[in-house]
Amino acid sequence: MKAAIVTIGDEILIGQIIDTNSSFIAKELDKIGVQTIEMLSISDDKNHIIDTFISLQDRVELVIITGGLGPTKDDITKKTFCDYFEDVYVRNQEVENHIVALFNKLNFTPTQVNKDQALLPSKAQVLMNNYGTAAGMWMKKGKTVFVSMPGVPYEMRGIVSEQLIPKIASEFKRPYIIHKTIMTYGQGESIIAERIEQWENNLPDFIKLAYLPSPGRVRLRMTARGENKEILENTIQEMVQTLSKIIGDIIVGFDEDETIEVVVGRMLKEQGKSISTAESCTGGKIAQILTSVAGASNYFRGSVVSYATDTKVSILSVSQTTIDKYSVVSAEVAQEMAIGIQKLMKTDYAIATTGNAGPSKEDGKSELGTVFIAIATPDDIIVAEFNFGQPRVKVIDRTVNKALEMLQSAILNIEIHQN
Repeated sequence: MKAAIVTIGDEILIGQIIDTNSSFIAKELDKIGVQTIEMLSISDDKNHIIDTFISLQDRVELVIITGGLGPTKDDITKKTFCDYFEDVYVRNQEVENHIVALFNKLNFTPTQVNKDQALLPSKAQVLMNNYGTAAGMWMKKGKTVFVSMPGVPYEMRGIVSEQLIPKIASEFKRPYIIHKTIMTYGQGESIIAERIEQWENNLPDFIKLAYLPSPGRVRLRMTARGENKEILENTIQEMVQTLSKIIGDIIVGFDEDETIEVVVGRMLKEQGKSISTAESCTGGKIAQILTSVAGASNYFRGSVVSYATDTKVSILSVSQTTIDKYSVVSAEVAQEMAIGIQKLMKTDYAIATTGNAGPSKEDGKSELGTVFIAIATPDDIIVAEFNFGQPRVKVIDRTVNKALEMLQSAILNIEIHQN
């Protein structure tokens, strides 16, 4: 079963807002075996909307549209929807009662314009919006079901979860789609591809592998499609077990939620250990990543963003003599930063970063992209030098990922590779 997702709104096309609706809808469709083959963002123009509907008609089984269902004159999706199906408006009393109840709950009186949002195409099956005033609409033309929903993200998500997904599941026969994501850190996709070439060549025809690289990490996503869910799940599991024997040294977790910050957080919590960070070139991003995990207060004590040299000296007790001798971007300074934050926060582990992220060369002794990462453990101090090149954002992202990778290795007492 194939689907297309259409977002309507000039605000998307001019970059005023980011389209997060499409990614959410695609993920939810994928969970029930519906394959999204196209995503479109189009303007608030009747002819353009109708042309888009015509182009998708009978080419996919499902078209999901978001946006343009508000009460103001610039919201034209519902009128265009009605025209495309050669239909007329009727007042849906259930929707109007819901609108009035929403306004009464807020101690407001709905205007006639608000109530008129209950005017819907007579042929439409209504998808109730429990969080707003614009109802969703389900209509079929030819071989294609068209679904229109509001563009407000929390309203759209409510309709998708509570109304749309159950309805699709009950009315369409779909294959199973099983995903498994393997999270790896520390090696690039070309190296990984070479290491697993034979394994990849022996994958069954119904399993596809995708490489999803980002600075410092690569996600390997296995996708299996078929009619027998048990066979798909068992085969995926067998392939993962075989893969783990080949690249187990760089695998940190499985599935999208098993990021390295989740993994190290769980390890710290299980061991009853604590962590702090002293960041210069990463500007607090390591702390932000660590604290993005629910329950991080169990192990994360705090951070000092010691961007300025005098902050390193006054807060982290880095020696001015060390800075003068080795420069602020050096292994020696990174080491003293890690020890300083470890003592200051009284933690078992500490991470420190200092480097030249660019784009200008501010330290005369280090090339652009040079970064030093230090990990203080309960028994030792580990410092590694890297050059992550340019641009600046790449240097920062790779430093964050490498620091977390080094922390995991330190907790596991595994040798850290400087690559």
